[in-house]
Amino acid sequence: MADRRGLLIILSSPSGAGKSTLAKRLRAWDDSIRFSVSATTRAPRPGEVDGQDYHFSSVDDFKTAVAEGEMLEHAHVFGNFYGSPKGPVRDAIHAGQDVLFDIDWQGAQQIRNSDLGQHTLSIFLLPPSIHELRRRLESRAQDDEATIKRRMEKSWDEISHWGSYDHVLINDDLDATEQALRTIITATRLRRIQQPHLMEHVRGLQAEFEDMQ
Repeated sequence: MADRRGLLIILSSPSGAGKSTLAKRLRAWDDSIRFSVSATTRAPRPGEVDGQDYHFSSVDDFKTAVAEGEMLEHAHVFGNFYGSPKGPVRDAIHAGQDVLFDIDWQGAQQIRNSDLGQHTLSIFLLPPSIHELRRRLESRAQDDEATIKRRMEKSWDEISHWGSYDHVLINDDLDATEQALRTIITATRLRRIQQPHLMEHVRGLQAEFEDMQ
């Protein structure tokens, strides 16, 4: 048995709040943290590898997995299904590995309500201001004006669910936010439920105590 159970680390934010950058920094800090590989019913794009980029699935197989409770969370987006297979995550938890999820509030809620929900750690990243959020989206130079407008319109809906997360950080400084994330993860790894060996240890202490009587 692993010394501890792994965590399901949920990282959410509106687009432009720094989620992807901080996720990469967490992996650089601790390369035992693994990204959750999503399942999807869309066709592979050139260069994508099954099991590495996505678990590619037929619609029928995906729906069967959902019906059998083998998806931690799932959604229908632009005509395709996406979801997080439970099996690999369950195996990682028992092996003491943390799994990082880059998902929205709806996916986060589904995971918290699953039978693995007790092992979740959910963190929401807020921008320092809406003006700064737009500036970051524009500075990336990845989207046209119409796309930036759609992202900005969606951002408030995402921000409005901040209160359902375990921790909320204002990402006004990447280095400080990264350090806060490290501290939160390190502390949460020590939660009682994450340490399966504690019960055996306490029983040993009890036996030792009784032997002294």
